[in-house]
Amino acid sequence: MKYRIAMWASAGLLVVCGWQFYIHAIAPAQIAADPTAWALALLSCPIIALGFYLGFGVQIGWVLVANAFTYALIGLLVETIGRRIRHVLQFTAAH
Repeated sequence: MKYRIAMWASAGLLVVCGWQFYIHAIAPAQIAADPTAWALALLSCPIIALGFYLGFGVQIGWVLVANAFTYALIGLLVETIGRRIRHVLQFTAAH
């Protein structure tokens, strides 16, 4: 399960890197003008939403750490719930 959590954290890092490449490819002000891209950025990087709504900027290093941590927590929840569901399904199929 450790490796799956690490994969979730890596996915969080890749999401931030993807957004960084996208933002550097376009002008940074243009992402806020596109409601679809802005909504996806806020949804996929919760620390950006927190910084935006509380009115402070977040350095990219902290965004990487916070997003990896957030995705690792989400992965921990998903993997734990998935194990419970698989256990219940195996138990009900056996009886």
